[in-house]
Amino acid sequence: MKTAPRKATALLTFLILIHAVVLAAGFAAPYDPVQQDRDRPYAPPAAVHFVDAAGEFHVRPFVYQQRAREGSFDQYEDDHAIRIPLKFFVKGAPYRLLGVIPLTLHLFGTEGGSVNLLGTDGYGRDLFSRILYGGQISLLAGLLAASVSLLIGTFVGGASGYFGGWTDSIAMRLAELCLALPWLYLLFGVRAFLPLLVSPLKAFLIVVFVIGALGWARPARLVRGVALSAKERDFVRAARGFGASHFYVLRRHVLPQTRSVILTQAAILIPQYILAEVTLSFLGLGIPEPAPSWGNLLSSLQQYSVLSSYWWMYLPAVAMVPFFFGYLALSSSLQDGARANKIEL
Repeated sequence: MKTAPRKATALLTFLILIHAVVLAAGFAAPYDPVQQDRDRPYAPPAAVHFVDAAGEFHVRPFVYQQRAREGSFDQYEDDHAIRIPLKFFVKGAPYRLLGVIPLTLHLFGTEGGSVNLLGTDGYGRDLFSRILYGGQISLLAGLLAASVSLLIGTFVGGASGYFGGWTDSIAMRLAELCLALPWLYLLFGVRAFLPLLVSPLKAFLIVVFVIGALGWARPARLVRGVALSAKERDFVRAARGFGASHFYVLRRHVLPQTRSVILTQAAILIPQYILAEVTLSFLGLGIPEPAPSWGNLLSSLQQYSVLSSYWWMYLPAVAMVPFFFGYLALSSSLQDGARANKIEL
C-alpha cells in the first residue's frame, strides 16, 4: 500500500525537474529562439567530439565547423580543420529568467562559430533553443487550461452535488452535452470565430481560455459524485445543525474531500491540453510565429520536402514524450493511491 505514494513522489520529482529545465530555458538554451542565420538553413545536429580527426584526445568537448557542400545550400559536411570548443557558463543573448530577472549567462555556448546540438530550422534558428522556449508556452498553456477546467468543474460539480434538485439537473445536462460534443471539432469552430491576426500573448490567452472552458464537464461529474457522498456525512450534518452557511460547509468540509479527484484529473488533463495546444498551433490556429511552441515547431512537417529530408525536425515531438508519460504515470499512481485509501478505510 505504501508503494503508491512513493511512486507518485518519484514521478512528481521527475516532472518538477524536467519542468525546471524548460522554465529556465533562457539559461539552458545557447541562443535566442528567434535569432536567425540565413546562411545555415536546415543544418543537421552537430556531433560533440572529444577525439579529433587525427586521433588526439581533448579534455574540452568540441564540434567541427559545418560548411555547405559545394553546389548545395542545405547539405553540410564537417570541416575537420576548424574545431569549435564548447564552453560552459558563457555570456550570450540577453534573456529574463522566470520572465523577471535579466541575465546573459548561458549554460553552454561557444566563442566564435555556432553550435546547434539539434540542428536548425529553415531560417537557421537553433532547434534546441526553440524546443526549450516552445516548451514554456506549450506547458504553460496546458497548466493554465487545466486550471481553468478544474476551477469551473469544481465549482459546478460541488454546487451540483451539494444543492441537488434543479441545480443538479441543469448542471449535469450541460455536462452531458459537453461530453457528447466532438471537442476537437468544436475547438476548431470556436477558434475559427476568433481573430487570427493577433499578438502572440493574446493568441496564447485565447487558446488557453478556449481549451480550458471546453473541458470542465468530466471534472464536474467526478466532483459531483464526491460532493453527493460528502454532504451526507455526520460532520457535515453537524456543521449545518450548528448554523454554518452553505458556503462555509462547501469550503471547509465538502470540497476538501475532492482533493484526490482534482489532483488525478489535473494529471490527466494537463497532457491532454498540451496536445490540444500543439494541435491548434500545428494547424496554424494557435500561437503564431515567430514565438515558438511545440505545435508550430512541428508545422514545418506539413511540407513533404521537410518531412522526407530533415529527420531532426521531428525532435520537438520526441521532446513531448517524457512529459506525457510522466503525467499519465502520475495519474495512474494517484488513482492507485486513492483506491488503496478506500480499501484501508
